[in-house]
Amino acid sequence: MFHIFQYRPLRLITQTSLSSMCLKLMLSRPVAFAQIWKSWFSSHSLLGNKNIILMGPPGAGKTTIGRIVGQKLDCPVIDIDDDVLETTWNMSVSEKLQDVGYEEFLEEEGRALLNFSASGSVISLSGSNPMHAAGMQHVKKNGIVVYLDVPTTVIMSRLKSMAVDRIVGLSAGNSLKDILQFRKPFYKRWYDIRVFCGEDVAAEVVAEKVLDAVKRYQDLELETFISTRSSRSGRSMEKDSHKYFSDVVIQGLAPDGGLFVPERRLPKFTAGEWQGLIEATYIERAEVILERCIHPADIPASKLAEIIGIAYGENFSCSKVAPVRHLAGNQFLLELFHGPTASFKDFALQLMPHLFASCIPRSCNYLILVATSGDTGSAVLDGFSRLHDTDKQRIAVMNFFPEDGVSPIQKSQMIGCQKENAWSVGVKSDFDFCQTAIKQIFTNSDFTGFLTVEYGTALAAANSINWARLLPQIVYHASAYLDLVHQGIIPFGSPVDICIPTGNFGNILAAFYAKMMGIPIRKCICASNENNVLTDFVRTGVYDLRGRKLISTFSPAVDILKSSNLERYLHLIANEDGQLVTQLFNQLENQGHFQLQKELLEKLQQDFVAGWCSEEDCLAAIHSVYSTTGYILDTHTAVAKVVADRLQDRTCPIIISSTAHYSKFAPAILRALRIAEINQNPLSQLHLLSSYSALPPIHWGLLETLKKTGNGEHQVCAADMSVLMHHVETLIQNHFM
Repeated sequence: MFHIFQYRPLRLITQTSLSSMCLKLMLSRPVAFAQIWKSWFSSHSLLGNKNIILMGPPGAGKTTIGRIVGQKLDCPVIDIDDDVLETTWNMSVSEKLQDVGYEEFLEEEGRALLNFSASGSVISLSGSNPMHAAGMQHVKKNGIVVYLDVPTTVIMSRLKSMAVDRIVGLSAGNSLKDILQFRKPFYKRWYDIRVFCGEDVAAEVVAEKVLDAVKRYQDLELETFISTRSSRSGRSMEKDSHKYFSDVVIQGLAPDGGLFVPERRLPKFTAGEWQGLIEATYIERAEVILERCIHPADIPASKLAEIIGIAYGENFSCSKVAPVRHLAGNQFLLELFHGPTASFKDFALQLMPHLFASCIPRSCNYLILVATSGDTGSAVLDGFSRLHDTDKQRIAVMNFFPEDGVSPIQKSQMIGCQKENAWSVGVKSDFDFCQTAIKQIFTNSDFTGFLTVEYGTALAAANSINWARLLPQIVYHASAYLDLVHQGIIPFGSPVDICIPTGNFGNILAAFYAKMMGIPIRKCICASNENNVLTDFVRTGVYDLRGRKLISTFSPAVDILKSSNLERYLHLIANEDGQLVTQLFNQLENQGHFQLQKELLEKLQQDFVAGWCSEEDCLAAIHSVYSTTGYILDTHTAVAKVVADRLQDRTCPIIISSTAHYSKFAPAILRALRIAEINQNPLSQLHLLSSYSALPPIHWGLLETLKKTGNGEHQVCAADMSVLMHHVETLIQNHFM
C-alpha cells in the first residue's frame, strides 16, 4: 500500500534549532512572534489529520493550487498523477491511457487510489478520479473534498493553450466540451465544498479561496442567525440566542415574535464570480449562490445540489426556469410563472419542502401552517405533496386563505392541490387576519406545548416569514441580470432597475439582497395596488394603518396592509438594532402606526422608490400591452408595469417581475380585453383565453389542476382563533395519530 504521512522539507530544521529560533524571535520581536505563532497554529488546526482533497476537471489548476495551499499550511503536497499513478505504473499517465484504453484506465486508476493513504496532506486528484466510486469513497474517508469549479469556457481555453491532446474519454466521437459536461455529475457527487473560480483568476487567489472555504466548512459558528427583535446585549448573554440554518427553517418565527436574519449578513460575490455564472444554467446558478448561503453542516453541498435539481428540473415547463423576455423599449419581463402552480411562489416552494425535510429530526412530526392571499397556498400544497412518501407521513400542511378574498381560479387551484398530507381551510376574513392568526398560534406556548406533548407534533411556518422561503428568491433576481448580460443587452457592471408588485415585501427584499451580494441593481421600485400603504411609507416614512381597510382588488396577492418582511429590511438599515425594531412593530400592533427617524428614512429612500396603480389603470395596461405586443400581462404584473412607466427614467433597462400567469385571473383579464359576457366557470374562462393564441400560452399545470378539481371540497371556518386552533388539532389527530 502506498503511504505518505510525513513532509520532508528541503532544509532540515532540528527541534533544538527551531526552539532556539523561536526563543530569539519571541524576546526580540514579541508581536511578530505572536502573529507567526497564531498563523502556524491556525494552519495546523485547520488541517489536523484530515486531508484537503482538490477535485476538478483537467485544467482547473489542481496541481498548482495544491502546491500553494500546501506551502501556506506547511504540509505535504501529493499530486495523484505524478506521485501515485506514475510511480505505481512506472510510466506516464498519457502512455498508460494509450496502452490500456479508456475503460481499463479508469479501473487501474481506481485501484491505485484504493491502495493510497495519506494524512494531514493536500492532495490533487486527477480529473478522472471521481469517475471511480470505490476509489473516491476510500480517499474521501479522511479528507475534505474541494471542488474547483471553473467555467467550461475557461477550461477549454486553458487546455488549448497547454496543447493537451489526451484526456480520459476524449475520442473522435466526443468533443472536449462533451467530456467536461459528462464529468460534472461525478464531481457534484463527491464534493464537500465548492470553490467557484469565476473568470480566469490567479492561482494564488484561488488558493486563498480554498483556505477560506475549508475554514468555513469547519466552523459552523461563522453562520448563525438572530432575531430582528433581539438586542445586542441580550445576544451576547444568551447562549441559545444564536440559531443555525436548520433551526430557522424548522422554527420559522423567532420566539420573541421577530424574524430570523443572518447575523453576519449575506456573502458578497466578486464581479469575476458573477461573470463566471453568465454562461451557467439556472440550476447551476442556484447551486453556487445557495451553497454560499447555506452552511454544509446544515445541508451538505452535494445534497443541496440534488435538491435544487429536483426542484427546478421537470417541475418547470420552461427549460430556462426563469426566462427574461423583452417587452418594449427598455422594459424586460422576468417570467416567474413557469412552475407547477403558475406563480413566483413556486421558486421557493418547490425547494423549501426538501430543505425542511432534510433539516428536521426523524423523531418528530411537523405540521406546516401557512396563510395565503392567493398564490402561496397552492404552491405550498403542491410543493409538500411532492415529498417522498416517508416524508409525507411525518410532514403535513394546513393552508388558511380568505374565503372571499382570492380569485375563483386561485380557490379552485388550492382545492385541487389538496393531497393526503395537504389541506386548505377558507377563513371568513382577510389575509391580514390569517397571517396574524398564524403568528399568534406560533407564539402561544401553551398550545404548541400541548401539541408536542399530546401528539408528538411541532408546528412550522411556510410563509415568507420563513428564511427558507426568502432565500431562493434571491437567485432569480441575480439570474435575470446575468441573462441580460448573456443576451448582450448590457455589459456586466452596467446597472438595471427592477420593479416588483409588492405586498408582503419578500420578493422586493430578495432583489435588494441580490444587490447586496453584488448584482448591479440601481433602483428597487415598489409597486402597490390601491392598498398602497407601502407607497405612502416609502415616500413619508410613516407606516399608518389607522382608518385603513383592506380593499379587494384585481391583484389579490398584494392585497396586504401589514408587510411582514419589511421588518427584516428595517433591522438591516437600523444597524441591527433589535430594540428599535421591537419598539416600531409594537407601536404598529398597539397603536396602528409608526414613523421612521429622519436618517432611516433617508436610507430607505436611497434603496427604494414606490408608486401605486388604480384598478382602472391596471386593466388599461393589460389591454394596451396586448394590443401593441400580443402579450397578456397578469393583473399583478400590470400593476408593476403602470408604476414602472411612471417612475423609470429610461437611462437603463428595467426588469419587471411577472409574478403570476394571467390564467389565474381570467375574469379580470377577460374584462381588460373587453369581453362582454364572461362565463363563471373557471375552466370555460381558460378555454376562452386560449382562443386568443396570445403570449404566453395558457398555463399547462393550471389547466390540468382545474380539470381534476371538479366538485372538490374544502373546509370553511369563522375568523376566530379558537376555531382555527381546533382545526389544527383535528388535522393532527387525523393525519399523525
